[in-house]
Amino acid sequence: MHARKAITGILVNVCRLVISLTFIFSGYVKAIDPLGTQYKLQDYLNVVQLSQYVPDYLTLGASVLLGGLEFCLGVFILFAIHRRLMSRLVLLFMAIMTPLTLWLAVANPIKDCGCFGDAIILTNWETFYKNVVLLAAAIVLCVKPLMMPRFISRTNQWIVITYTIIFILFSSTRSLYTLPQFDFRPYHIGADIKKGMEIPEGAKGPEFETTFILEKNGQRKEFTLENYPDSTWTFIDSKTVQISEGYVPPIHDFFIQTTDGSEDLTDSVLSRRGYTFLLISPHLEYADDSNFGEIDQIYEYCQSHGYPFYGLTASTDEGIQHWRDITGAEYPFYLTDETTLKTVIRSNPGLLLLKDGVVIGKWSHNDLPQLSYQTGKLETTEYGHLPEDSVTGKISKILLWYILPLLLLTFADRTWKFTQWLKEKEHSNRIYQLFKRKKNEKENCSR
Repeated sequence: MHARKAITGILVNVCRLVISLTFIFSGYVKAIDPLGTQYKLQDYLNVVQLSQYVPDYLTLGASVLLGGLEFCLGVFILFAIHRRLMSRLVLLFMAIMTPLTLWLAVANPIKDCGCFGDAIILTNWETFYKNVVLLAAAIVLCVKPLMMPRFISRTNQWIVITYTIIFILFSSTRSLYTLPQFDFRPYHIGADIKKGMEIPEGAKGPEFETTFILEKNGQRKEFTLENYPDSTWTFIDSKTVQISEGYVPPIHDFFIQTTDGSEDLTDSVLSRRGYTFLLISPHLEYADDSNFGEIDQIYEYCQSHGYPFYGLTASTDEGIQHWRDITGAEYPFYLTDETTLKTVIRSNPGLLLLKDGVVIGKWSHNDLPQLSYQTGKLETTEYGHLPEDSVTGKISKILLWYILPLLLLTFADRTWKFTQWLKEKEHSNRIYQLFKRKKNEKENCSR
């Protein structure tokens, strides 16, 4: 009996660990990239043809809430806070997401569900299998929620709840105002864009199959190149389908061309030695123009020091002219794919700095570099070099500002509970000793 209970307890807490770590990671990578999560939600709405009915502020709010909800559920399950309620909420969440991912796997309307943002890309079937495991774990927790030992007492669990909600909402707000703290996309700082577009020698490329539709004596048939018939057949149509993807480079859809499509500047920009500024705006019609003065100042700085400055957008000529009318922009604009621009930087507009084709700086329009005609060459400034803020440093900050305080709180709480237990034990021992003494006195009197 005891062995069975011990095995059940181990199973419950393994499921607890799997769910909590998965939810914490999934929620955090969504929360620090709310715009990326919003783009994915808009993809879902496009599939069901509802995107025109849902305004952007609702999808953005939903992306922040979704990331925050997953992160909080993971933390609360880990600490065993409101065990019954949280177990039911996790089960409800997985009961909704598992059928959804099954539909995605079968219909395949979107290649990546975005469950782990850009940090980990899973196929739709991999996502479904992952959710089946999480659903099974959620059922176990829901059946035996009280077998999860608490890491924090009921008296102090409000501190973990409040601090977690504040932390994750602050992380999302900070990422919206500036840029995501962690950049998992192929255009991250330190990335060589041109190198990211290369296909390694010997790598298998995508394979295509062309089918020809021909007609003879009123009968139509499909043929391939291998069994193409003689000239007595009349050509009607052809279709080409991709039968295997092969190697796809991390960056495969980046281009820079003139607005009339007559000239491609991609290679000349990426191959240029020295510094190049790129102002990124997927849609100038919706770009934030509150800091256009700082952008113009950076352009003037580039003019005085001989640095190229290009505006990249997917807007029409009318959109470009509208931006020029309201900002007085004099820098040239070129066309780039909309999805690519959204991937390059999570800001509209945002600023990119290249050196020899390598990304060495990215800024939101709210946090632009302070460059003016009085500033010296980029080589003499902090902006002209790769930042020292490494991934290890960013993780250390999270440890310092979130995980360490929770560990200290947990240690203090457990110490307090242990002290309370000792006092209760001592008190119960005193009562027991008093009861025993009185009993002995009665026995002595009866003699």
